[in-house]
Amino acid sequence: MKSKYIDFKQNKTYEELKAPAEAIKEGKLVLFPTETVYGIGADALNETAVKKIYVAKGRASDNPLIAHISNIEMLEKLVENVGKIEKKLIEKFWPGPLTIVFKKKKIVPDIITGGLDTVAIRMPSNIIARKLIQYSNCPIAAPSANISGKPSGTLVEDIIEELDGKVEYIIDSGKVEIGVESTVVRVVDNVVHILRPGKITKEDIEKMGIKVYIEKQILGEYKEGEKVMSPGIKYKHYAPNTKCILVYSKDNEKMVEEIKRLSKGRNVVLLSKNQNIEKYNIQNKLNMGETLEEISQNIFTLLRKADKYNADIIIIEGVEKEGLGLAIMNRLIRACAHEFIEI
Repeated sequence: MKSKYIDFKQNKTYEELKAPAEAIKEGKLVLFPTETVYGIGADALNETAVKKIYVAKGRASDNPLIAHISNIEMLEKLVENVGKIEKKLIEKFWPGPLTIVFKKKKIVPDIITGGLDTVAIRMPSNIIARKLIQYSNCPIAAPSANISGKPSGTLVEDIIEELDGKVEYIIDSGKVEIGVESTVVRVVDNVVHILRPGKITKEDIEKMGIKVYIEKQILGEYKEGEKVMSPGIKYKHYAPNTKCILVYSKDNEKMVEEIKRLSKGRNVVLLSKNQNIEKYNIQNKLNMGETLEEISQNIFTLLRKADKYNADIIIIEGVEKEGLGLAIMNRLIRACAHEFIEI
């Protein structure tokens, strides 16, 4: 069975989302865009439907999912309490690329929480995603649209082959706006703990006069047996099949020289920032872009493209681990299974 395809790249009316919303209500899966990445969605309160997500992705059952909502009334049905700090974060960043972890009510099935007593929730700013939730009249559980462990889907063309037939509907609205998954936070004793970095940064939250702590798992290795507090922190994630090495130095020339040294005598694909790409005498070069915003939009598509060269190795230029750069480096370190050289 092929998935039904809705092309939202052209001007469409939101009425067309009513059919996929009905599919969600019937316990089926729908691939849909958000501002961060594409997601595979199911009714978050339907345990049987949510199980289908894990099967479609080949995802481990201890890896929690995010419940996407379209209004605050939905939030109140799912969580025990919304604290003062959470309310401030909601006012500032919702709808948008921020996921907040709350104590869950019994109505939330354990399957979407990885067995934890908490649930991760966000309200997307993407209007297609919000309309789909609204028409479905239920929160939608949705991890990134990809086979588990592979680069997340930021363009339907990248993921259609692996997911066609596994979902009832594919809603295509072209390239996503941000390109890395949402920031995930949990508030503990009035301190915001960043469990997964994204577009909303430590600095953005600190500007509100709120104390922020970055969890060590963000750039460290996931250790077997540790509780998975957030999606996307397992050891190998976002990864192509080809072995990858990530190289970074604050001194740009040192980074370039190290990459030249590593690439000698090897069949290499290089992912380079726009300002460095001409410095390399390497046949297969892919331009990540100039700004952090461009790089975050491009990295998952480029990792998939790099895989198609069947090279010995993919070498990737790193970025500074600040602001959006922290989210980019978090994804790249995991894509490289922690093969990371910092000079």
